[in-house]
Amino acid sequence: MTDGKFGFSVIVPAYNEAENVDALFHAIDNTFRQSSLDGEVIFVDDGSTDDTLARARSCEEKYPYVKVVAHRKNWGKTEAITTGVRAAASTIIVVLDADLQFSPDDVPRFVDKIEEGYDIVTGKKKGHYEKRAVSAVYNTLSRKIFYVPVSDQNSMKAFRKETWDELHLRHDWHRFFVALAYNRGYSVTEIDVELFPRRFGQPKYSGLGRVVVGLLDLLAVKFKLTFARKPLLFFGSIGFVLISLGVLVGLVAVYMRVVLQAGFRPLLYLVMLLIIVGFVSFIGGFIGEVISDLADRLEQARAPVAPQAVDLRRQLPPPVGIPDARPSSFTMTFPNRP
Repeated sequence: MTDGKFGFSVIVPAYNEAENVDALFHAIDNTFRQSSLDGEVIFVDDGSTDDTLARARSCEEKYPYVKVVAHRKNWGKTEAITTGVRAAASTIIVVLDADLQFSPDDVPRFVDKIEEGYDIVTGKKKGHYEKRAVSAVYNTLSRKIFYVPVSDQNSMKAFRKETWDELHLRHDWHRFFVALAYNRGYSVTEIDVELFPRRFGQPKYSGLGRVVVGLLDLLAVKFKLTFARKPLLFFGSIGFVLISLGVLVGLVAVYMRVVLQAGFRPLLYLVMLLIIVGFVSFIGGFIGEVISDLADRLEQARAPVAPQAVDLRRQLPPPVGIPDARPSSFTMTFPNRP
């Protein structure tokens, strides 16, 4: 068993999933009993406006390993997972959606993979998927931009609690949790999971608006991981280009005035605009450097001090064919699936 009361914690973020609650807990209970699992379930009601919370409370009384927490209003999935992580008693976290599109039978597989030494395990969806094209584009862009060695970042997943605690995730940034954690040096792998069609309720993430928001967030995360640490590199480069263009246009204006005897006043305005905006960009870069330095100081102040010279890098499983002498702290048996 890992540190804490339970071997692992299953977090179920939910919003208006009343029709799925009873079937979800019945499936989870079957998995727990058949596999003799020593885990807990943290059900997070994210401000539902239907009977989701009431039904979850009823299941909490029925199943001793269930804990229900609730938001007063709908904050979003990222905030719901964060609430669940804070309430979890284990250092191993499994995120399972409440819509029954992923089976609780996969929970032992995720936990077992984490116990092998990985920090994050993502599920690679198998089966019919209505948003397959959008998901494929998003995941392809993510791999190209963030160099993450997994093909699906928005599926069922498991991770060590420390990875979520270390990151500052803004609204809706649970979609980039894997990329942000991998950028911090955490190990990532994936396993196949079957995706089932939704039986009840409505999808929470659909429509063209979600695609636009996702792409903009993608750019925001990329900026955070690259230029946010060196803002002068970004804004200074823009300023240098604008000032250079201003000087070039100024030379053209001088040539036209002196040699061709043909003045063109709008060119003068353009020169002034380019040079002023260029210098403003430089100033913005310098201010950004000061803010970035303060942020780094705060982050270093919050970071735990490593004892002596201990290597904090997590040891991954040895290559196939080389025996692993490390004792296993978590074992389980898996039932034969029909």
